[in-house]
Amino acid sequence: MKKLFLIPLLVFAFTAKSQEPKKNFSFSLEQAISHALTNNYSVINAGRDIEASKEKKWETTAAGLPQINAGVDFTDNFVLQKSVVPAEFFGGEPGTYAEVAFGTKYNMVAHSTLNQIIFDGSYVVALQASKTYLKYYQNAKQKTDIEIKEAVINSYGNVLLAEESIAILEKNKATLEKTLSDTKATFKNGLIEEENVEQLQITLSSINSTLNYNRRLLEVAYKMLKITLGINITDDLKLTDKLDNLTASNLDLAISKSEFAVTDNVNYQMALNFQEQRQLELKLQKSKALPSLSANANFGYTAFKDEFQFFTKNQNWFNYSNVGVNLNIPIFSSLARSSRTQQAKIALDQANTQLSETEQKIKLQYAAAKSDYEFSVEEYATAKSNLNLAERIEKKQQIKFAEGLSSSFDYNDAQRQLYSGQQKYLQSMVDVINKKAALEKIINKQ
Repeated sequence: MKKLFLIPLLVFAFTAKSQEPKKNFSFSLEQAISHALTNNYSVINAGRDIEASKEKKWETTAAGLPQINAGVDFTDNFVLQKSVVPAEFFGGEPGTYAEVAFGTKYNMVAHSTLNQIIFDGSYVVALQASKTYLKYYQNAKQKTDIEIKEAVINSYGNVLLAEESIAILEKNKATLEKTLSDTKATFKNGLIEEENVEQLQITLSSINSTLNYNRRLLEVAYKMLKITLGINITDDLKLTDKLDNLTASNLDLAISKSEFAVTDNVNYQMALNFQEQRQLELKLQKSKALPSLSANANFGYTAFKDEFQFFTKNQNWFNYSNVGVNLNIPIFSSLARSSRTQQAKIALDQANTQLSETEQKIKLQYAAAKSDYEFSVEEYATAKSNLNLAERIEKKQQIKFAEGLSSSFDYNDAQRQLYSGQQKYLQSMVDVINKKAALEKIINKQ
């Protein structure tokens, strides 16, 4: 019974220990971006890729530096190889042969080897390729940072949109509930038809449904933002920026008027990096037609025994050493090298075409992003103006409805127009923020 009693206690202790304490975060948009560029999971792994590529670069460099290896070889000749010699060497009859075993039962060799590349065209190209390899991952890290920045802006804006939508819906709900209460009182006095009450109840029910949806949406939006920031989804997060302030700070049409340099775009830089890799691959294939020269030095000691006594004081070790040079000259490969070179040329032509295609696509993306941003600014101004009109119209219809000068249908139309205008206005603010982020992503603005 004691053991059974201890099991839940151990489970509880382990669970409590494994749970990390909840943290509290409070971020402006700029602070959120800064935090994500350090703690986002994709950013962290992109940084690790750069570190790994640096190690790969040194691995390539080290291949051309002196290589020293050592070893010990032990042989147990439990059955010695035999040869035959003329028997007359040992006093036997001429023309006959005797079996003779040469060697000892045990052999041991301790040796070391030094290898050094003197010239190898492939190694020279590999050194250049390692730099390109590192540059590729640096560009990939930059692309990840840009994408994470855009993702943070979008997620941050979605949270603010949900919060503002909830605030407006709660305000609309409070206003409508008061109007419904007054209308019910008027209906009880027999001054209006029941249809007016029912119409307001339908509108209130729709607001409650939309309000509940936005509350659930806010919870999801917060979790998405937390994941993008690289924090635990159970942590508390508070956003200090307001949607209208962020929108005002992003109303900058000068960014769309500045000159665009396609070479600054990270996708272009990665396509250029890919082209450089193909150039090096072609250079590598050509280098394989060149001679290669290397040198080596060997040092060692050898010992022989019929009994395993190699570590006694009287053991004789016979040393040896030699140096050598290896010159390898490719002469004829049945056109295999030529075929590989032609394949590398074709791959380079494809990379050149891809680079040109990437350049044109980026220019098109810039034009589209610029147009979208300018349109979002215009839509924001329009939505703001329309919202002011919708508020005045709804206010007038509310007064008319309360005084019996307007039907519930007219009032309901004004309400729907107001609610639609409110959502369009909020969405237009988020669009300004997001469209500017998309434009900055293409022009690679840090």
